[in-house]
Amino acid sequence: MDEEYYVIVLGTGLKECILSGLLSVDGLKVLHMDRNDYYGGECASLNLVQLWKRFRGDDKPPAHLGSSRDYNVDMVPKFMMANGTLVRVLIHTDVTKYLYFKAVDGSFVYNKGKVHKVPATDMEALKSPLMGLFEKRRARKFFIYVQDYNESDPKTHEGMDLTRVTTRDLIAKYGLDDNTVDFIGHAVALNRDDRYLDEPALETVNRMKLYAESVARFQGGSPYIYPLYGLGELPQAFARLSAVYGGTYMLNKPECKVEFNDEGKVIGVTSEGETARCTKVVCDPSYLPNKVRKVGKVARAIAIMSHPIPNTNDSHSVQVILPQKQLGRRSDMYLFCCSYSHNVAPKGKFIAFVSTEAETDHPETELKPGIDLLGPVEEIFFDIYDRYEPVNEPSLDNCFISTSYDATTHFESTVMDVLNMYTLITGKVLDLSVDLSAASAAEE
Repeated sequence: MDEEYYVIVLGTGLKECILSGLLSVDGLKVLHMDRNDYYGGECASLNLVQLWKRFRGDDKPPAHLGSSRDYNVDMVPKFMMANGTLVRVLIHTDVTKYLYFKAVDGSFVYNKGKVHKVPATDMEALKSPLMGLFEKRRARKFFIYVQDYNESDPKTHEGMDLTRVTTRDLIAKYGLDDNTVDFIGHAVALNRDDRYLDEPALETVNRMKLYAESVARFQGGSPYIYPLYGLGELPQAFARLSAVYGGTYMLNKPECKVEFNDEGKVIGVTSEGETARCTKVVCDPSYLPNKVRKVGKVARAIAIMSHPIPNTNDSHSVQVILPQKQLGRRSDMYLFCCSYSHNVAPKGKFIAFVSTEAETDHPETELKPGIDLLGPVEEIFFDIYDRYEPVNEPSLDNCFISTSYDATTHFESTVMDVLNMYTLITGKVLDLSVDLSAASAAEE
């Protein structure tokens, strides 16, 4: 272990694995260590026995749930936008050759007490029960504007500079009501709160375009894809990739103490009495607790069921977004459901997650609006975890710390953190102009 590395990565969470892969592909010498004896850190994928051990201590899972190893329960489940940034990153590193993706069946939104499919195009807007007849026409016009909008072609701008016009003003031009704005902003553009309304509209328009293009990509009922066997496959795929480029992975390394020189700059990492030298450290918040601060917490429930979420067209994989306004909350709530069709549970079983940014210390009560939509559950686990973000100055100490995972059930915010860290570490912006067809869907 007494060697010199460009960077030492601590923790095999998704963000750390993606960064380690990107840096390896750039030809940099990477050592990747984890104090656990399994991949994934906070993003680990658990079988049934591990799930019980984590939430129920010494109890054993009941036999009727089937074989433990048929379960791959992702602790931080997130769907990927088919044309989204994460898929581009996966293609850029060629890690797609180790993974099979399958389209996600449904994308839904909670509105006035009911669950509805999210309309992504002008044609879907016309059919959607979310809106009355006149509102449908107005929404259709707005969707057509968004579909035709091209940043480099002023003819499509209708006289508006979307780098200056706010989303609120753009929407006002089409006369859309608050209800419509709610599902477009939160379930199509995937904004996590309502700040976007007073920000330049370009970002929201681009997010809506990404959603519609992603839906079109696999001709499925949603813009999302998910790997067969779940996200637990991703860290392992990146470990294989890193090895191909000469990176080194070491699991089960206790302590992992980051060493600093007199100026407070990183010089290496010590584990079991040996020190590996490096110029930079990348890690999750748990490895450098004195350089992060708590910024919130996520409440979540994990349920095992024998049926799909009701009112989602029998979708075997689905996301439902419950916008904050619909619940009288300050943050959205998310439902994620996956099943045996993505090989994350035995035949006939479904795994559902309900998550939100916690506003109280009572997850059972707080998550009730989401849990009520699940129908009967066989088992349910509740959990609250803290979210941290770095407070250090990487240019002074060369420590690059990721932000904890948020409550969203899609990857857009996670991958932005990774790209920002990549730029801080290397001084480069990652080129993501890739051939999207390289990430093929798994054969049925």
